[in-house]
Amino acid sequence: MNKREEVLEGFSEVFNKRAWLDKVKMETALAGYTASEVHCIEFIGKHQDPNVTKMAESMYMTRGAISKLTKKMLKKKYIESYQKADNKKEIYFKLTEEGEKVFNIHEQLHKEFEERDKDVFAPVTEEQYDAFLTFLKRYNQHLEAEIKKQGLTIN
Repeated sequence: MNKREEVLEGFSEVFNKRAWLDKVKMETALAGYTASEVHCIEFIGKHQDPNVTKMAESMYMTRGAISKLTKKMLKKKYIESYQKADNKKEIYFKLTEEGEKVFNIHEQLHKEFEERDKDVFAPVTEEQYDAFLTFLKRYNQHLEAEIKKQGLTIN
């Protein structure tokens, strides 16, 4: 296996292990909420004036899927919709008290995961972070270009 393959396999391994490890605690703390609902709540909680299009792009889901999801979440009273006075066409979302509760639990879990993993990141230098971030940005741009080149769309 060459170094490129090792890096790609390493990404997958780390991502899968972290997802598996985090999943157990997330499912326990957020029982009764689907992963999509929690991700949607997280997006709404972290962004100003979130709408279907912004959420679809960020969550790599279709606008139709996000519309369905937000309708369910509106019924469950996790979120509310609103419009701006100057734009009656666009619908935006904000968290309800229940949504805020889920958002805060989710944020607390992420802090716990950061604390759990802090020893791995402690010796990393700024230069190492910069090099890694440069690589990730370049690879992400490459993947986005490939998606466009193949005519694929997220929404």
